[in-house]
Amino acid sequence: MTSVFYIPAINVIGLNSLNQALDTARDYGYKSALIVTDIMLAKLGMAEQLQQSLAERNIKSVVFDGTHPNPTTANVSAGLEILKNHHCDCVISLGGGSPHDCAKGIALVATNGGNIRDYEGVDRSAKPQLPMIAINTTAGTASEMTRFCIITDEERHIKMAIVDKHVTPVMSVNDPALMMGMPKSLTAATGMDALTHAIEAYVSVAATPITDACALKAITMIAKHLPVAVEEGDNLVAREAMAYAQFMAGMAFNNASLGYVHAMAHQLGGFYDLPHGVCNAVLLPHVEQFNSRVAAARLRDCAAAMGVEVSAMSAQQGADACIAAIRQLAKSVHIPTGLRDLNVKEQDFAILAANALKDACGLTNPVRASHEEIISIYQAAF
Repeated sequence: MTSVFYIPAINVIGLNSLNQALDTARDYGYKSALIVTDIMLAKLGMAEQLQQSLAERNIKSVVFDGTHPNPTTANVSAGLEILKNHHCDCVISLGGGSPHDCAKGIALVATNGGNIRDYEGVDRSAKPQLPMIAINTTAGTASEMTRFCIITDEERHIKMAIVDKHVTPVMSVNDPALMMGMPKSLTAATGMDALTHAIEAYVSVAATPITDACALKAITMIAKHLPVAVEEGDNLVAREAMAYAQFMAGMAFNNASLGYVHAMAHQLGGFYDLPHGVCNAVLLPHVEQFNSRVAAARLRDCAAAMGVEVSAMSAQQGADACIAAIRQLAKSVHIPTGLRDLNVKEQDFAILAANALKDACGLTNPVRASHEEIISIYQAAF
């Protein structure tokens, strides 16, 4: 079997590593950057600080801070206009998954033309995007290092999954110093997102020995360090561990892809504008219960990675133990228990399920589902 492993050329991880990363950006020869971020990080002064650091390296910059929590086609268009007006030769994203995905959309259309909708699906672009550096401030999405770009199409009320080798950033930056101020709810949601990445990658039909190793190590670190990071936001050991864990989970799913948890969560985000990590966390045990009919042995491995003693368990018992461990971890970090708590409406399940089955992330789920089965999973998670 032939496999291809995608990852940015340079990945800088560690406390106070941002300056080293920006020195590398200077060495690349970039002259004018579009900084893509959100209004909160702009108000905190982080975008301005980044501009100052770039100026010290003779790199001009302009800020687009209009990224929504679920970035939209309109966000991409607005950022692209600023990029063109200022003749930027690179894009720098600052934030979590939302600014990273928005920046990817801007950078991809900048070189390929057309509209971001043209690139929905797998490898639809002809050219690499404009060079992009992704500076991460959360520990969960791994969008700073993946070939995945999720953009909400406001006209269709869906999240488009763009899976394209050409949207991989040239450099990712994970500096735990930038993550210390994350609130508990965001820490929990992004951490459970990372756990979902790792588990979905491990049970994926495209898994390889490399992605398996990354996924299992990520699961172990998340199970150990996420509760601490949530309760002790200034715990540097936990923050750095989560930075590494989410990156390894990203390495896993960037190459093994995902499954129905993400395919279904994308629809909730696009339809109701809900936080992605929370949707994943609520759906994860229910989808893996469905997957256990064919992936029980793999879920048993995941249970072991989470610290469960599985040596005396059958594959199905191990799978059940994994699902119980997921639920317990989610409870410990105060994730809502069901979709009802997120104001999801049962009458929308049919259209949500239909759209989920069109999502590219579902292609590597270990077992194929019918429309009725996807509806049943939504109902079980309700």
